[in-house]
Amino acid sequence: MTAGPAPAALTVAVLGLGEAGGTIARDLVAAGARVRGYDPAVPAPPGVTAATSDADACQGAGLVLSLTTAGEAEKALDQALPGLGGAGAGGAGGLSGAGAREAAGGRTVYADANTASAGLKQRLAAIAERAGVPFADIAIMAPVPGRGLGTPMVVSGPASETVARLLGGCGATVSVLPGPAGAAATRKLLRSVFYKGMAAAAIEALRAARAAGSEDWLREHIAAELAAADEGTLARLEQGSHRHARRREHEMAAAGDLLDELSVPPRVTRASQLWLKELATEG
Repeated sequence: MTAGPAPAALTVAVLGLGEAGGTIARDLVAAGARVRGYDPAVPAPPGVTAATSDADACQGAGLVLSLTTAGEAEKALDQALPGLGGAGAGGAGGLSGAGAREAAGGRTVYADANTASAGLKQRLAAIAERAGVPFADIAIMAPVPGRGLGTPMVVSGPASETVARLLGGCGATVSVLPGPAGAAATRKLLRSVFYKGMAAAAIEALRAARAAGSEDWLREHIAAELAAADEGTLARLEQGSHRHARRREHEMAAAGDLLDELSVPPRVTRASQLWLKELATEG
């Protein structure tokens, strides 16, 4: 999406001012938006108007960004609803000028940007729909530190186009994903299975290598393998695991035994062994 100047008179409420929320709030201020923020444990960054509650932060906002945690997401929406007054009646929610025109039908748009399951996002969307609040599911697709508002985002749900337009006008990189709330969350979490799983495997391997006195060698080896990866790497990993599942199952059983001997819990190693066993049975 092409970035432009922040929409005139746009007020954004940011619920949750931790690492991600605080950084994005500061960037929104720098982009020219008026930002109201609430976090019971974190003070508002410079330039952000501190609110006394979720509902207070939402007063007069054209866009609400929830960046709490998945565990607090539903509570944050419930507590924000009283501050979205006028949403069900089609009012402007306290906006004026371009900010009011940008909001969906003049109503405040609520976007949940927490890392959560598709089921939770769908539940939030249903709560918002019953309250007459346009809702969008935002998936932040990379770490926010160092990127801020420029962190790639994917958005889905009823208000996805509006959210992409509003955030894009502030300089964000937002892609609209056709589909209901939960579609963006699904895409992020599918990515997480690979990246976080790979990170867990690397940590387990390095701890074992440290215990075996071979950490430097393994670090260099892993770095070289990652640097040499190309478009064919994924196919080789997938096809090789199916083709050689039985042999690799035994190999990972031995690797698990080694980690036991090194007093390193073989969590990822045993899970890999079980996966290979299943692949061998399928094949």
